Amino acid sequence: MYSTFNVKRQGFEEIDAWKKARELNKRVYRLTREGTFAKDFGLCDQIRRSCDSVMSNIAEGFERESRKEFLQFLWYAKGSAGEVRAQLVAALDAPYIDEPTFDELTALAIQVSQLIAGLIRYLQKSDVAGVRYQTTND
Repeated sequence: MYSTFNVKRQGFEEIDAWKKARELNKRVYRLTREGTFAKDFGLCDQIRRSCDSVMSNIAEGFERESRKEFLQFLWYAKGSAGEVRAQLVAALDAPYIDEPTFDELTALAIQVSQLIAGLIRYLQKSDVAGVRYQTTND
């Protein structure tokens, strides 16, 4: 399994949850540029900010190089994924999106949430504190 805190690690861009969150983000931005949805500046802004928050919290937590802080930011990201789902319901009720679009994006948001939850479980079981707590033998 990919070691999140390996000194010679890849970036957060390699984390599956971040990749999936990016996909969700792109889809939401495309959707909110169209039709009547684009004219509802409040909901449009809120759902975009929630999607941005999922990606950003994964990245920020990872870059802090501490397992404890990464976990904290993953919980924020998971919460934001739930917020996206709630806003998709609002968009469906408005109605700015149709049922198939709602189902597809909700499934993607759930998948993001599940990937984050899996990463949280992995990190909770890990005994590695993080890069900033590792010592080098130079």
